[in-house]
Amino acid sequence: MTHALLARDTGTTRPALALPGGFALDQGRVHEGCGPARHVFAALVAGAAQAASGGEVLWIAPEWAGARLNPEGLRRFADPGRMLFATPRREEDLLWCAEEALRAGCLALVVAELPTCPALTPVRRLQLAAEAGAAAAGPIPLGLLLTPGAGGARGAETRWWMAPAHAPTAEGWRLERRRARRAPPACWHLAREGSGRLAATAQAMAD
Repeated sequence: MTHALLARDTGTTRPALALPGGFALDQGRVHEGCGPARHVFAALVAGAAQAASGGEVLWIAPEWAGARLNPEGLRRFADPGRMLFATPRREEDLLWCAEEALRAGCLALVVAELPTCPALTPVRRLQLAAEAGAAAAGPIPLGLLLTPGAGGARGAETRWWMAPAHAPTAEGWRLERRRARRAPPACWHLAREGSGRLAATAQAMAD
């Protein structure tokens, strides 16, 4: 019997990970995050994945990248104590690590910071690995590729662009869904309410 996540019918309903602000990402698939605040977007997804499944998050970043994630900064969005970090030495090993981690089916989320946008074939391999991991007994994995600039990873299920949009007295972000297989482009402003919860307000897409 074919697992539901392996079906190629775009009308198939897949399990989805709910994000703060009322958004959702299909699980068992690989998505893309880009823009100046892409690390914040990944942290939001990490926190949601931890809360939904109780599973752990693997964050893959190049060894040669100068900056490292600050656990105190992460704590506002996710639990850094339930995150694993890998720093491959070679660029080709970034995608290899992500593929193997997704296929294992034991992680809630696999984040891969990439210095360039990957080609279609590696992304397809990641999608197949995520689907294989979804058939395992553990949490349904979700993959997230962080790409520079405006992104452009071919084969990603969705593409999200995020940038800071802070007010003088409150932090906020502009979040755009720029590409999705089953949803139109859309834009929101995310801001923290007095309770600390993130709220989303719909905005018009830029021309």
